[in-house]
Amino acid sequence: MIRNQCVNDGRPESGGEVRNAQTLGAYLAGPGVDIKQYQSHPGRGSMALRIEGSDKKAPSLLMMGHIDVVPADPNGWKRDPFCGDLIDGEIWGRGALDMLSITVTMAVAVKKLLREGWKPKGTLVFSGMADEEALGTWGAKYLVDNKWDDVKADAVLTESGEPPLPIPTKGGPKAIMVVGEKGSHWVGLKVNGTPGHGSIPYKTDNALVKAAEVVKRIANYQPKLHLDGAWREFVTAMQFEEPLASGLLSEAGFRDTLDGVPVGIARLFDASAHTTFSPNILHSGQKTNIVPDSAVIQIDIRTVPGDEGPQVRAMLREAIGDLWEQVEIMDEDSNPASASKTDAPIFKVMQSVTAKVMKGAQIVPSFTVGATDSRFFRRKGVPAYGYSVYSSNIPFGEFMTMFHGRNERIDQESLRLMLDLYEQTARAYLS
Repeated sequence: MIRNQCVNDGRPESGGEVRNAQTLGAYLAGPGVDIKQYQSHPGRGSMALRIEGSDKKAPSLLMMGHIDVVPADPNGWKRDPFCGDLIDGEIWGRGALDMLSITVTMAVAVKKLLREGWKPKGTLVFSGMADEEALGTWGAKYLVDNKWDDVKADAVLTESGEPPLPIPTKGGPKAIMVVGEKGSHWVGLKVNGTPGHGSIPYKTDNALVKAAEVVKRIANYQPKLHLDGAWREFVTAMQFEEPLASGLLSEAGFRDTLDGVPVGIARLFDASAHTTFSPNILHSGQKTNIVPDSAVIQIDIRTVPGDEGPQVRAMLREAIGDLWEQVEIMDEDSNPASASKTDAPIFKVMQSVTAKVMKGAQIVPSFTVGATDSRFFRRKGVPAYGYSVYSSNIPFGEFMTMFHGRNERIDQESLRLMLDLYEQTARAYLS
């Protein structure tokens, strides 16, 4: 599936997930197996498989994974980003972590159950979905809006948990699982200026220069910390040792505390504790000798619960300061934060199975800092969880840099653990 190169760059014509949908369909096909293929847009393929349960009153389960990947520039990679090769116990390539490893191990678990003629009481659905990397319009959103009967279930398992944190904790091993996610609020800003000749730049109204200052201010902006609610529950459940535990819950000491932990973990903790602003694209200018009269900035904003449209715009205004009047909002694409409760029957099964697979590990509920397809199901009232386990073979700091980064790969031991996790969970919840 890595080699299929289902690269989603955000354009409707990108992705080509039909290749991975058909690969999954061919792998899972067999006598009496109910598999459906979908194309929400030419080339944007998803698939779903159902194993009908014998008891209509028994709970049902959807295990789903996305089958698209983000672009990968081969510069800086040690291997071809789409080689899909097994090297020294690790499978290399874009999507190995995010999230083809989960999708594939779910599929292998389903295949094992099919081969042995497993007859569950509750219905099991497996789906490979397109377009998650561009907010799901052609994948999960399409299926939920148009093919709900094919994917509906009483609970959803998808991406993802976290590998073990290399930080001392009390009370035994922990397994971080996702019960909610931050919202996404993507904003396009236009900065206006006045055109002129590039050979006489003195006191010109250069839109690019102003935009650079706007970008700098947004990048340096520090939003208000939200250290209660989900973040406090996470820190408490992790049972960190002091002074880390108290530092992570202190407004005065939070950022100094982050300086004392590995940078990969610090980035995750920082993003979990407040709304984040990341200016990631800047376009300006038509020609080298023309002073640009406009510049466009694209900002990736991830919101904690409670920070919605009005609050986000107020923070943007605060960040930009006296340049706000020279900026206009061109477009906004917003999805609110979402969460599932931990009292659902599936969560108890998750706790039990995780303890078996990970040698007594306790589940720690957390919020993921990115968007996933779970939100479409939560809007329907269906509990959805990020559920996966990993070995410690790849150091945590390196692990976190591989998401949408260079040298993405997954180790075989993590794949074995995930396969056990999904197979045992399906059996325990649906049998």
